[in-house]
Amino acid sequence: MRFLITGVAGFLGAPLANSLVSDGHSVVGLDDLSTGDPDRLSPDVHLVRGDINDRPKLWTLLQGVDCVYHLAARVIVPESVLYPREYNLVNVGGTVTLMEAMRDVGVKRVIFSSSGSIYGNQKNQPMRETLRPHPQSPYAVSKLAAEYYIHTIGELWKIETVILRVFNAYGPEQHLPPAHAPVIPYCIKQALDNGTIVVHGEGKQTRDYVFVDDVVNAMMNAATTSGLNRLIINVGSGKETSVNDIVKTVMDISDTKPEIVHNQHHDTGPSRMCADISLAEKKMGYKPSVTLRQGLQKTMEMDKRFQNKKKPDNR
Repeated sequence: MRFLITGVAGFLGAPLANSLVSDGHSVVGLDDLSTGDPDRLSPDVHLVRGDINDRPKLWTLLQGVDCVYHLAARVIVPESVLYPREYNLVNVGGTVTLMEAMRDVGVKRVIFSSSGSIYGNQKNQPMRETLRPHPQSPYAVSKLAAEYYIHTIGELWKIETVILRVFNAYGPEQHLPPAHAPVIPYCIKQALDNGTIVVHGEGKQTRDYVFVDDVVNAMMNAATTSGLNRLIINVGSGKETSVNDIVKTVMDISDTKPEIVHNQHHDTGPSRMCADISLAEKKMGYKPSVTLRQGLQKTMEMDKRFQNKKKPDNR
């Protein structure tokens, strides 16, 4: 098969592209390289630098494509609060531009990487796909709006659509910006640097952390499994873990004792988030294979930013 991946040089896009080409597929990728790293891509992946809102470029890239993975997005939640217009332009406008281009060229299948953040605070845990979304940030709103556009345009123009609501993916080479860094690479870096880990609130808030390899496997299955058209499917570990537990496990694996500081004045977001992954298991045979401890250890061992520092244990 021939695939187009938007956001191909990103945290999820690169391992997905590399896995597809290693399986013998043809992959062309689009990325503006604002956060992506082209060095992570296999030489067999054809990378084109460009903007997701460049429809003429999309027309060219979509020629002969069997399936599109739409991963291009801005993804930093606090940043979206400051710049909601930019998040709307890329995450919503870019999605509509892509769907228009697919309609124009005649590509008939798209897999969209959405986010578990669209659920917001929910009383019912784990969270099923049938729950009413309660987005609490412009980022989450943009992902939900993109879901609706994909579903509606897909219905109107007979394009097969699969929406994967990915929860807190983590793993080697996850983007680590100087501000608003994701919890896991931030904690690992601070621990290995013998620095200070700042925990927002009491650290009791939970998230569903899922290793990147499990997410990639789910994405690859979504391209070839039949009977998924119009479905929204959670992709997570099915387990919730508090920030405090993340910190403790990182310290245990790395055998470090960083200073822990609690910032009680910072918004922690939803208090609990855990994915119900029964639909993914039923429809795609999805079963996450990497435990949190294994995933943290793999991240420390495989991420070049953390090498030549303390060695993780072998438990």
